[in-house]
Amino acid sequence: MKKYIVYTLFLMFLTISMEAQGTFQPKRIDNTPVGIIFDKEFTFDIRLHTHGLALGVNIGRIKTYYRTRFYQFEIGELKHSKENRQSFDYQTGTNGRSSRSFIFGKRNSLFALRAAIGEKKYLTEKAKNRGLSAGYTYSFGPTLGILKPYYLEFFRSEDGREFISTEKYSDENANFFLDERNIFGSAGFSRGLGEISLVPGFHAKAGVHLDWGAFDEFVKAIEAGFMLDVFVKKIPILVENNDIVNAENRPFFLNLYLNIQLGKRW
Repeated sequence: MKKYIVYTLFLMFLTISMEAQGTFQPKRIDNTPVGIIFDKEFTFDIRLHTHGLALGVNIGRIKTYYRTRFYQFEIGELKHSKENRQSFDYQTGTNGRSSRSFIFGKRNSLFALRAAIGEKKYLTEKAKNRGLSAGYTYSFGPTLGILKPYYLEFFRSEDGREFISTEKYSDENANFFLDERNIFGSAGFSRGLGEISLVPGFHAKAGVHLDWGAFDEFVKAIEAGFMLDVFVKKIPILVENNDIVNAENRPFFLNLYLNIQLGKRW
């Protein structure tokens, strides 16, 4: 569902951005160039994309009316396109604990730490005109993938005693792990934190950028575009099994994204 929301918002954004260049006419403050009002910028990003979500910060230097160079740092999650969250709403008989929703066939969660250098280039005069500034942005840099094992809770029995067992996927429990009748629910997020592994990679982003009140001290902008993460090896998020349709894991993630950007200039 999130993927279709991003697609819809992305198309709406492109329509608005194309209309903006012909419809929104920024008003000139005066006819005399007065130089760049601000030369630094700090912003926060909230990015929704087709395989997850990311939060980030940007440290920018305003070079000219039309160009801002920035350094970007962010953290987010990357999901497999076939992840499907479900719940059985079980309760244990001993303490009444309810089961958590889970993703069937998931073996690892993938988080991404990104650092990048990039630029925003405006097609209207950023500091000299009020109104809407339209342009484009791009960035690229290293990605550090963080793989955390995904744990599930299972119904187990031993010597006539029934209990809840917390397990991750392995070759030894593969058949048991992929039998939904055995699943109670997902384990807590903290399970697996001590078993994290790192996978290096690279990413790049490019999009359309709209900045409202580009003359203002406070940044209020949105952008939409494409982003690509590529890792040095295939990322095992789902168990590749015939019971899960199209569960093939890949070393890359291509996304559409929509980003909200808020911050300050000085």
